[in-house]
Amino acid sequence: LGTVINALAIIAGGVLGILCKKYLKESYQDTITKATGCSVLFLGIAGTLSKMLHVETDGSLSTNGSMIMILSLAIGALLGEVIDLDAKFERFGEWLKHKTGSDGDNLFVNGFVSASLTVSIGAMAVIGSIHGDHSTLIAKAILDFIIIMIMASSMGKGCVFSFLPVAVLQGIMTALAVVLSSFMTETVLNYISLVGNILIFCVGVNLVWPRTIKVANLL
Repeated sequence: LGTVINALAIIAGGVLGILCKKYLKESYQDTITKATGCSVLFLGIAGTLSKMLHVETDGSLSTNGSMIMILSLAIGALLGEVIDLDAKFERFGEWLKHKTGSDGDNLFVNGFVSASLTVSIGAMAVIGSIHGDHSTLIAKAILDFIIIMIMASSMGKGCVFSFLPVAVLQGIMTALAVVLSSFMTETVLNYISLVGNILIFCVGVNLVWPRTIKVANLL
């Protein structure tokens, strides 16, 4: 139920964003994209720091999970480059672009990839799917609705199709919940959230400085 609501919220946000896009000049759309990128950057920073920083009894700050973070990103980057998931994302985006009659839309693929990564990465999707907590996914759906509406208002209809990876990813995790739930301890979920928020930060970097990081290859 939570995944279905989440997917529908993304579609609704995307359609509303596209309707707004028609009334925005190209310069406005570029500025909105950069503003969205800055927002995503700070969402990633805030989420990362919330998992890394720990207040000691004497009031000083310490950090947790640094080695896990470095190893996860380094090994993940190596595996990602071997698989080249980024190129597969782009090829799928190009296929969608052609199938939806959007060949003239130069922003379609970038919108699809950026939006998909923004709403697919993060602990809320994992927690809600595996623990069968549709309230968590509904809360995520509200956030995704706003994010996709803003992104679609500048990058167009490609953002709408980000509902596909969300539905597939969360659907698979829900189907495998019985198997995965025993592994998904609070510590594991915290680490997933830590690394996931860094990837969200990377998506923000790409929105401000296009094609800087192959985020999908870090997944």
